[in-house]
Amino acid sequence: MTQGTTQAAIGDSEFDRDTAVTLREPGVYDVELSAGWTIINAVNGGYLLAVLGRALADALPHSDPFTVSAHYLTASQPGPAVVRTDVVRSGRTLSTGQASLFQQDETGREVERIRVLASYGDLDALPDDVRTTATPPAIPPIEQCFGPQDAPEDTPVQGSTAITERLWLKLDPATLGWALGAPSGKGEMRSWFGLADGRDADPLSLLLAVDALPPTAFELGLKGWVPTVELTVHVRCRPAPGPLRVAITTRNLAGGFLEEDAEVWDSADRLVAQSRQLARTALGR
Repeated sequence: MTQGTTQAAIGDSEFDRDTAVTLREPGVYDVELSAGWTIINAVNGGYLLAVLGRALADALPHSDPFTVSAHYLTASQPGPAVVRTDVVRSGRTLSTGQASLFQQDETGREVERIRVLASYGDLDALPDDVRTTATPPAIPPIEQCFGPQDAPEDTPVQGSTAITERLWLKLDPATLGWALGAPSGKGEMRSWFGLADGRDADPLSLLLAVDALPPTAFELGLKGWVPTVELTVHVRCRPAPGPLRVAITTRNLAGGFLEEDAEVWDSADRLVAQSRQLARTALGR
């Protein structure tokens, strides 16, 4: 990876600082949503999921997310927020909890932004037996791929792109037609992925990885914000050090909504995370 000459450690990186939660009282955490993770006009959904995921990791007896399902109720904004958690069930191998993130609106009224139900366990305790027909995505070598810094000035992203400064992305040229005004219409997005400060991936950062690429809607010829309605992530194993590969596909856009199915593969060619989300699109733009 070519993110820089130094590499941040897990627990001591920008991602860790910006997803930090402070325990106020049992089950209640204060957070500060960073403007550095905004895209278009709102805080990125994967970053938000990592914030709530960190709170649940502290609240539950198990520390690793196995499955996390989130409903995005209203758009989150940078600034102070509160996460309230509840332990639903605590078992020997899995524990389940729920969490909600709240912010105050302009009138001072508390508004729920996102609600999560999740099951946590111990990824290191899983058996090594793997039986799969899944294969890593075919992405060209890193040096043949392109990052946000290579984009033309008129690339169709209107609004904040602050999150791109915190990510290391090298996108497959076959999924970059939208950046040149010639979208493929295939609904595919593939990229090498990492954090800009070189921090290796862990289970919490995988919650970000599944929702950090440009939306597949761009390759379908659409522009603008594609807000997430619901996102479910399955974390399958602890990722090996090194760059990740993320592949996202959309097969069906109908009624102004599309699904995005994501796979995340690590440097050891293991499928480390999967997700599906339902997102809303701005048709006719």
